[in-house]
Amino acid sequence: MANSTGTIRFEARLSRPASPPNANWSFLVLPGDASAKLPTRAMTTVEGTIGGHGFKATLDPDGEGGHWLKVSRALRQAAGIEVGDTVSLEIRPAARQLEPRVPPDLRKALDADPAARAAWDDITLVARRDWILWITTAKKAETRDKRVVGACDMLASGKRRVCCFDRSGKFSKAFGAPEAAG
Repeated sequence: MANSTGTIRFEARLSRPASPPNANWSFLVLPGDASAKLPTRAMTTVEGTIGGHGFKATLDPDGEGGHWLKVSRALRQAAGIEVGDTVSLEIRPAARQLEPRVPPDLRKALDADPAARAAWDDITLVARRDWILWITTAKKAETRDKRVVGACDMLASGKRRVCCFDRSGKFSKAFGAPEAAG
């Protein structure tokens, strides 16, 4: 299907994640035809409305070529929607992508390494997302720690991108939408 830069309209069911069991956020998975209209299978920032309320958020890849949206409690309350509701959305790719949240361990390592910090500040937003995802998709704490150190070393030596990183998760199976509770 061709990508679109226009408004994408769809309905989706709002679910609560099975894990963590006390999560105060919810999520929805975009229908395949809606995801296919987005410019990328990777993370992408959109703006639009949910339940008639305006928002801007970054969609995450679901590992199947589509996307899912994390809906905060504040957004859910502002939109007057509840977990279990089928909600109407209108989205479009945002003119500006949202800056990713830098995990505390990576932030601390970057702050301790001026050369890595300078490189980090100079790379693109997409490159920063890739470094963060490469680090956060580690399955073991030891691997994550090694990736934080490695990222700083590579950035400080001039490397700007994580090589061969599957942003969609489709091939690496590194990403997926949360499992819905009950």
